[in-house]
Amino acid sequence: MVDKPTSGEILGVPYNFDRPSLSRMISSYWQPGEGMLVEKPFGVGYTLNLANWRSWVVVLVAGALLWHQEQSASGSTEQSDDEPVEVIVDDD
Repeated sequence: MVDKPTSGEILGVPYNFDRPSLSRMISSYWQPGEGMLVEKPFGVGYTLNLANWRSWVVVLVAGALLWHQEQSASGSTEQSDDEPVEVIVDDD
């Protein structure tokens, strides 16, 4: 019986199912000189390279959007105590 490869590429997307070590995890998320996206240390696809400044912009934008969503969700519960609004539709 032929063993299946645990790492490689399918349709241009990398995969790796080898058990990751701590040093491999750290080195795969911090690769100075590489682009914003690098191969994931475990699983399928790409992840952010935290040694690239563009990755930190993405993290900050995602955090700001999450914070804004949480703030608007908590603000909408306060508005539920308001009285109902009457809507008039004119059929001209």
